[in-house]
Amino acid sequence: MTVTIVGSQLGDEGKGGVVDIYGDGADIVVRYQGGDNAGHTVVYGGTEYKLSLVPSGVVRGKVGVLGNGCVVNPATLFDEIDDLRDRGLDPDVRVAERAHVILPYHRVLDGIEEEVKSESDQAVGTTGRGIGPAYEDKAGRRGVRVGDLLDPEVLRERLEYVVPQKRALVEDVYGLDIDDLEDPAAFDVDALFEQYREFGERLAEQGMPVVCGDFLAEAIDDGEQVMFEGAQGTLIDIDHGSYPYVTSSNPTAGGATTGTGLSPGVVGDGEIIGIVKGYLSRVGSGPMPTELAGVEGQTAGYDGDAGDEEEELATYIRDEGGEYGTVTGRPRRVGWLDVPMLRHATRVSGFTGLAVNHVDVLAGMDEVKVGHSYTLDGEELLTMPSTTERWARCEANLRTFDGWPEVDWDDVDDWDDIPENARTYLSYLSDELDTDIYAVGTGPDREDTVILQDPYDQ
Repeated sequence: MTVTIVGSQLGDEGKGGVVDIYGDGADIVVRYQGGDNAGHTVVYGGTEYKLSLVPSGVVRGKVGVLGNGCVVNPATLFDEIDDLRDRGLDPDVRVAERAHVILPYHRVLDGIEEEVKSESDQAVGTTGRGIGPAYEDKAGRRGVRVGDLLDPEVLRERLEYVVPQKRALVEDVYGLDIDDLEDPAAFDVDALFEQYREFGERLAEQGMPVVCGDFLAEAIDDGEQVMFEGAQGTLIDIDHGSYPYVTSSNPTAGGATTGTGLSPGVVGDGEIIGIVKGYLSRVGSGPMPTELAGVEGQTAGYDGDAGDEEEELATYIRDEGGEYGTVTGRPRRVGWLDVPMLRHATRVSGFTGLAVNHVDVLAGMDEVKVGHSYTLDGEELLTMPSTTERWARCEANLRTFDGWPEVDWDDVDDWDDIPENARTYLSYLSDELDTDIYAVGTGPDREDTVILQDPYDQ
């Protein structure tokens, strides 16, 4: 039995919390894509754990695996593991030998390219963690993999091939002097070799490298339960998102197959849970038809013409929902729930259940709206167009629901305890997506979730 957790929107839906909630039934939790640009926050017993790379299941004492679809920054990985140990946890983390490694030059180049793009208003809004450049090297067959860190001779060979290319990119394409950069050692073969050889030694000493597909297949054969944890969300999937305002990997359920080495049948025969925030949020540029009000420096194409009421509402939701990036601290853009987006996400990943978070954030409003459909060139669309340019021209057709009162959410333990108007809102969503709701999030802590169905009991 496997359970796959997929973000259905633009990221920041609360996937880490859902992994934590259902994680008690899992033995192994696997991240199948992304890198340390993905912020997952888990709150337990009033203690907040912010994780950008280590799988969220470690908070429950589960084995965590970074699959071959991930790009791994060893410095971040060991910093997070050390921090968790300092806080009394004993994380057991394995790393796929086929996973690619983020090196310092990836982070430098990420920043340079984003700065260059910003000059022509084409910035994507990356976190600057080197994710995109690392995936570029993976596709270009010049990457360094975790397995290479375990063999010094191979590691040096890889670095001697790729580093001169990176130096030429900085000097000849961008016209910059390596010595003037903040981190010139990022382009020094000898310095990189020593640093990453030591990372390889630590990985080996702690028994962390695994052949991911074999490791997971053997665990499943032994009767262990596996949970796949996606990072980011459907609309920033490199293939199915709002290109080019996307990440460089596949957060959709298909990524769980390529990113772990298990077959599509293994993933498809299990449960696939789409995580939905009760409204919409986004960090970075790109279209957002249901946006309430823009965030300076992030909103491409937003005309800045929101009225005072919309500005106040956006600020209220942002503050009540804690809509600030886990990794970067950047304020997120906010808007009403976008149902065409969710129809697209449901089709792409084949959700068998939904977990709807942040229902409490919307409490106390007179009315709550959703984007039920779009209008584009006089035609109503129930799902998203395939190009970002056409999506940017879509106007959201809003549907209005009566608001629900603020209640003591600690007393909300089952479906009937949820305010009636909130249940109407949730039922509409379930009907539109033809998917049962498995859980409703009413707060940040582990206990603040109404669990309607346990995927491990299906």
